[in-house]
Amino acid sequence: MTQHQRLLIIDFGSQVTQLIARRLRELNVYCEIHPYNRVTDAFLRDFAPRAVILSGGPDSVTRPGSPRAPEALWSLGVPVLGICYGQQTMMTQLGGLVESGHGTAEFGRAFVAPADERLAILDGWFESGPEQVWMSHGDHVSRIAPGFRVYGTSPGAPFAVTADPARHFYAVQFHPEVHHTPKGAKLYENFVRLAGFTGDWTMAGYREQAIRAIRDQVGDRQVICGLSGGVDSSVAAVLIHEAIGDQLTCVFVDHGLLRKNEAEEVVAMFRDNYNIRLIAADESELFLGALEGVSDPEVKRKTIGRLFIDVFQKYANQIEGAEFLAQGTLYPDVIESVSFSGGPSVTIKSHHNVGGLPEKMGLKLVEPLRELFKDEVRALGRELGLPASFIGRHPFPGPGLAIRCPGEITREKLAILREADAVYIDQIRRHGLYDQIWQAFAAILPMRTVGVMGDGRTYDYAVGLRAVTSVDGMTADTYPFSHDFLGETMTRIINEVRGVNRVFYDVTSKPPGTIELE
Repeated sequence: MTQHQRLLIIDFGSQVTQLIARRLRELNVYCEIHPYNRVTDAFLRDFAPRAVILSGGPDSVTRPGSPRAPEALWSLGVPVLGICYGQQTMMTQLGGLVESGHGTAEFGRAFVAPADERLAILDGWFESGPEQVWMSHGDHVSRIAPGFRVYGTSPGAPFAVTADPARHFYAVQFHPEVHHTPKGAKLYENFVRLAGFTGDWTMAGYREQAIRAIRDQVGDRQVICGLSGGVDSSVAAVLIHEAIGDQLTCVFVDHGLLRKNEAEEVVAMFRDNYNIRLIAADESELFLGALEGVSDPEVKRKTIGRLFIDVFQKYANQIEGAEFLAQGTLYPDVIESVSFSGGPSVTIKSHHNVGGLPEKMGLKLVEPLRELFKDEVRALGRELGLPASFIGRHPFPGPGLAIRCPGEITREKLAILREADAVYIDQIRRHGLYDQIWQAFAAILPMRTVGVMGDGRTYDYAVGLRAVTSVDGMTADTYPFSHDFLGETMTRIINEVRGVNRVFYDVTSKPPGTIELE
């Protein structure tokens, strides 16, 4: 199998480490993020990176026992780029000095000025003076390590850019991966060029590699795939079908938590476009019955996840020779389900089986998208020839409307939510905004409000609307609807959806975490 040129990102816990990976993938460079304490000398040898990036992190290198890069890294003979905390541990480990305080902390926008010497990793920088960067550091480098020189300074970081070009070690105090560092992408481009990357990470190449891997893993055995109709599961299903044909059976489970007409649309979409074996299973009574009276969001997620496993097991038992379950797990699911410290992770993606399947299920996982970000999945979908309606769909969570219905789930609330969401999405499409938005949805709030409609008082539900922009689902910002659009949309929902008397627009942003409500 073709081995891509690989770049290793050693994660020290920065909230924006994932953005480093995105910048590199945009340059057609394959990279993986691994927590610092899992990167042993043996791991480095096996991974065989062409280059290494050390991420930022929340700790202080001045604290005894704080995270460090493996000592073998410095003799590996590959280019290394340290970012923020990564710069500080590089300096500390190679003989420099990092100190706290002294009025040199910087948080937010800053400007880096060039030093007298030029540096290849900064090609394209300083063409018209100092460059804007994004700083986030309390500690500062007070003495650079032997062999390093200074190539950029800021008011709070006299060693904002340092390097030892002879050893191909580079270090910056700022974060090039965030958009507040406008020329950060150029810095990464220069770094991978200096490291000799040829940009061999393409979706055409990945498609061929993934098909071979699926065939090698599955052999002549049967695969059952959970199909939701969303981008991830659709791309996974078509890719696996291309690899093994009729050995694949897709199961579409209607858990009673889908959007308006979604079950019918998904089944028709697949049966009309692809000759893939498909079982359409209406299990809504099972799921809604188990969720009756449940209001805790984590209990909801785990209940739905457990029932999904039970349902898949039931249908897998009906398929002779079924030994594998295919899932549309993505790389952000993997990242967000692993703590950088190696300890128990914060429960972010509890509904994803990224850690494997329960032993009782007796099925092995096939996860052909596990290495991809969301926008890469869309690119792979285009490579596979999926219709634009598949590729462009807004993400929809596995637990469905359960997490857009905070509090207890009832059939009445689900019916109201479906209608309100349908009106909202129709408005977005009418105004030509659907493809500009990463994800938009309505949520029914766990409260009733007193209102006046016409000449009478009402006591009905409030609905919240959310819309965000994103590239990869790792970070997001609120979509800036006009007041006219929001007014028109809210009026339509109140007029057309019985049971709603108030509508709110939720202004939200998303650091790495979840866009959804619960």
